[in-house]
Amino acid sequence: MKPIVAIDGPAGSGKSTASRGAARELGYLYIDTGAMYRAAALAAQRAGLDLSDDLAVSEFCRNLDIGFGAPGSREDGSAPVLLAGEDVSDQIRTREIAMMASDFSQKPALRKRLTAIQRSLGASGGVVMEGRDIGTVVFPEARAKFFVSASPAERARRRCEELQAAGQEADLGAIEREIRARDAQDAGRAHAPLKKAADAEEIDSTAMSIEDVIARIVARVKAIEGS
Repeated sequence: MKPIVAIDGPAGSGKSTASRGAARELGYLYIDTGAMYRAAALAAQRAGLDLSDDLAVSEFCRNLDIGFGAPGSREDGSAPVLLAGEDVSDQIRTREIAMMASDFSQKPALRKRLTAIQRSLGASGGVVMEGRDIGTVVFPEARAKFFVSASPAERARRRCEELQAAGQEADLGAIEREIRARDAQDAGRAHAPLKKAADAEEIDSTAMSIEDVIARIVARVKAIEGS
């Protein structure tokens, strides 16, 4: 069986671009688990879910239907993110949904539901799965684990450029503050906090090109494939 490639790291570290690129070069399926949490946040927003009502949250999470469409079916070559069969790939890429997803991800009921879906998607191997707890919680037995990091300032700069390219307003200072706040929230949560797995290879992408990050991941995975 081809290995499971677990790639974790904070927002803006370059892990998403690197994961997509590595999956493409390896011929593996790419799974963006962050998009799943964003889709859940969008669903909660649409339903007017009260995140302080644990009973309502548990019931809501049990019925969540989140997945991915056919790989390569979007213009950028990615798989569409599906919420009850609806392509929500574009609707989930806003700062508002990102912050709501971070809040919603604190809920054990949501993490339990999405972890189960993620394990099902990656069970047969040959997958590059990126997120914040893939190597520590979802697939702790994965043979290829990476933790991609970058300085908060560099991550804010990258996110600002992404938003501007998408035609959205972007305040660099505000984005960096949001990134630092989310880092603290993700690292400090009681359930599945963001942290580097003990056996993960850390890649600091601050001064690296994305091509170099991809090459490092691919080389490691190919070495594992050949072992």
